[in-house]
Amino acid sequence: MKIRSKKLSDSRIEITVTLDSTDLKPAREKALEKLAKEIHVEGFRKGKVPTNVAAKFVPENDLNAEAIDIAVRATVIEAFKKAEKSPLVIPSVNVTKYVPEEMAEYTATADIVPEVKLGDFKNLGVERPKTKILAKDVDEVLNNLAGSFAEKKVTKRAAKLTDEVIIDFVGKKDGEAFKGGSAKDYKLVLGSKTFIPGFEDGIVGHEPGDKFDLKLTFPKDYGVKDLAGAKTVFEVLLKQVSEVTKAKVDDELAKKCGPFKTLDELKTDIRKNLEAQSSHRAEEKFKDDLIKALVKKSKVPAPEILIDDQMRMIREDMNRNAAAQGISFEDYLKQNGETIKIWEEEARKIAEERVKASLALQNLALEQKITVSDDLVAAKIAELKDVYKKSPEALKSLKDPNVKMDIKNRMIIEKTLDFLVKANS
Repeated sequence: MKIRSKKLSDSRIEITVTLDSTDLKPAREKALEKLAKEIHVEGFRKGKVPTNVAAKFVPENDLNAEAIDIAVRATVIEAFKKAEKSPLVIPSVNVTKYVPEEMAEYTATADIVPEVKLGDFKNLGVERPKTKILAKDVDEVLNNLAGSFAEKKVTKRAAKLTDEVIIDFVGKKDGEAFKGGSAKDYKLVLGSKTFIPGFEDGIVGHEPGDKFDLKLTFPKDYGVKDLAGAKTVFEVLLKQVSEVTKAKVDDELAKKCGPFKTLDELKTDIRKNLEAQSSHRAEEKFKDDLIKALVKKSKVPAPEILIDDQMRMIREDMNRNAAAQGISFEDYLKQNGETIKIWEEEARKIAEERVKASLALQNLALEQKITVSDDLVAAKIAELKDVYKKSPEALKSLKDPNVKMDIKNRMIIEKTLDFLVKANS
């Protein structure tokens, strides 16, 4: 077997393979053995016809077609190995020349794992984000806790700010109800700024049982483009008004919130939790920034097939989000003011970033010989089994060798990220 390779792009290659009689003879013999099992010859049971007898009855065209197919399948992967390239998918093959039993030539084209040239990963110039918890952050949590222990008393008086109301409403644009603009028995705390400006203030002063219209204009920067800056009318029925009395922020509130004796103990615990959350977010951002900087300093081609695969996963996530809201993918886009074309452009950018990040980290792991032991992988799988013990389908998937390999690869990437953080700290 002889090969010639031609680079089509940084991530795609075409290999021309030439086979001689030594490559074709074994393939022809295997083809004859296979076809001998499928023919009927008087005096022999089906599948028991000797090859020397079958050779007289098997159509030559069928034998030649089967032989070249076997020859290609037997040599194509070896051809890529000789070219020191790893195909990402089954190569596309085109037979260009074929003289049965003498010679054959074919081209094999495939996207390959691209060559990545890593930049200086030790000097990426990324600063770790600083974190600081302010007194107002703690007070905000305390205020929310006080609200969760609030007392509510139904009243017949007119609604005022801080009251909780129950309403039915229908939002209309140009006389037609728009998606996401209607609800029944909706609980709303007036002054919470849950709705667009004017909605909650418009309820103030109305009494239970009142029906009224609120003529409102959506903000120009509203997330749904169809509604941004739009003039609308909300038909509202005020069904119930409850006076809300928040719990006092004192030692008694602290005791209700956990094993705390004083308000100061609760504040200390809140600050610790906020600091932990802030530190985690900062560390994740630091990692993301390091990856982006590594990709920027490196030469990382992104194969189309991997980009397409990432776009498929992004689409599946959005389909799930849309389904959870009971709408189609197209309606989901429309609700967010997007078109298929805009979505594809944005999704492609995200997909390409993910592919490049993955390839850069994989190559860094190979370069630094970063791996994880089988024992650690087994421990991780045992941990996942415990998490998914009530899901037979998930437990079954954990036995799949491909799933185990995926788990191992993810663990290697996590370890590589930790290595990158340490190298830039």
